[in-house]
Amino acid sequence: MSEPAYQHMTEEEYLASEEISPVKREYVGGYVYALHGDTLAQAGASSRHGEVALNIASTLQPQARKQRCKVYASDMRVNCTTPTGKRVYYYPDVVATCEPVDGRATSVSAPGLIVEVLSPRTRHTDLTDKIWAYTSLASLQTYLIVEAETRFVRAIERQPDGSWQERELKDTGEIKLPDLGATLTLDDVYDGVF
Repeated sequence: MSEPAYQHMTEEEYLASEEISPVKREYVGGYVYALHGDTLAQAGASSRHGEVALNIASTLQPQARKQRCKVYASDMRVNCTTPTGKRVYYYPDVVATCEPVDGRATSVSAPGLIVEVLSPRTRHTDLTDKIWAYTSLASLQTYLIVEAETRFVRAIERQPDGSWQERELKDTGEIKLPDLGATLTLDDVYDGVF
């Protein structure tokens, strides 16, 4: 028998149980849902999805290290509080942070870059709830929403005055990531995929 798709629990219960959970789960304001497994949640990512996420992480990792920053692919949670005070824990496809991270850490709270690679099951959340939650983080400089089935990236970038600007890159283009001392091109993102 499978778990229900959504479970109600406190933040403390979620954090304690996530360490022993057989499936990866996200927490949104008191509700927990599985990302993979035999629930009604996401059934797994396509090979393109995985290749794109790995391309981004592997391109950025050497550059981030030079800045004493870290890049994680899919297994590092981001925790934040939405503008309405709701606590959330999401597992982005790629996250980069320059905050000190303990070797046993399972979450970061001050990422500079978050990347979500779209899939049919997560598209709506990535384009709505996650934009709202992620852009509430004071540390965040760039949120990239990346298509897996075509060469298209939506870059949401913090401006010097604190406002957000959105750009769409199709086929070619680059995104500068000053906190990582890096530049990411669409050729890097889609290398070997198309």
